[in-house]
Amino acid sequence: MSISAAQVKELRDLTGAGMMDCKAALNETNGNMEEAIDWLRKKGISKADKKAGRTAAEGLIGVDSGVREAAVVEVNSETDFVARNDQFQELVRNVAKVALAYGGKTEVVAAAKYPGSDKSVTEVIKDAVGTIGENISFRRSAKLTVPHGAVATYVHNAVADGLGKLGVLVAIETTGNEHAANAFARQVAMHVAATNPMALTAEQIDPAAVEREKAIFSDQARQSGKPEAIIEKMVEGRLRKFYEEVVLLKQAFVLNPDITVEKALKDAEKDIGAPAKITAYLRFALGEGIEKEETDFAAEVAAAVKK
Repeated sequence: MSISAAQVKELRDLTGAGMMDCKAALNETNGNMEEAIDWLRKKGISKADKKAGRTAAEGLIGVDSGVREAAVVEVNSETDFVARNDQFQELVRNVAKVALAYGGKTEVVAAAKYPGSDKSVTEVIKDAVGTIGENISFRRSAKLTVPHGAVATYVHNAVADGLGKLGVLVAIETTGNEHAANAFARQVAMHVAATNPMALTAEQIDPAAVEREKAIFSDQARQSGKPEAIIEKMVEGRLRKFYEEVVLLKQAFVLNPDITVEKALKDAEKDIGAPAKITAYLRFALGEGIEKEETDFAAEVAAAVKK
């Protein structure tokens, strides 16, 4: 099959590998992007960690919180200019309030009554499209609650209080001091913003993802020519390292890389005054998973001139 320049560019953007290596990988895998990434990794050409920041939508992440609960929402717009609009910011702020009040489930929040209005969140957003002048959509929302303890929030790249490009919630259950628990949970939220862990614990990682990593590690180890028994131990070591990189509790704590998040939590119990447990976290990055339509600017200009 014919491999397009756009496919090669996409693989290069994802992996940082050279143009010719990317083309070879796509040829070997019949243009399958995921398989091409694995092919490059097996050859040791690229780690192929998908680059963060390939956002395809503008808008804002909004958070709102109570004593032992917090909610996070994503509302998208077409341009970053609109995200700086006071009316749009107020809209996102109110959607976050609704999410906090109605449990955070996206469909429920969309159908719930918007603050100070008889209309639903969906209807108010449709009205905002007309007044603001570009497409706006409520994409998702979620909420964390604990019976005892705290749910902390952190917003990165904040444009206003509780509004920004990335929002994180971290829930800690404890019967100890809620203020101390919230302070530590906020530190963990900042850590999550920076490291983007795959899961809270190793058990929560998708088994298919683990098997995929094991297969890649095995292929890499076999290239060393060592006996199978040694290869097995090499794979076990690489898998441990993998967990340390992607599991929140096993990651090196950003605020003190000499200890893990798990150890930092144990140390924080002294200030909290009771045993504490991180029960959940949420990380919303603006536009993640949405592909932005690429346009040829030169072609647009040429077309405009011809009109």
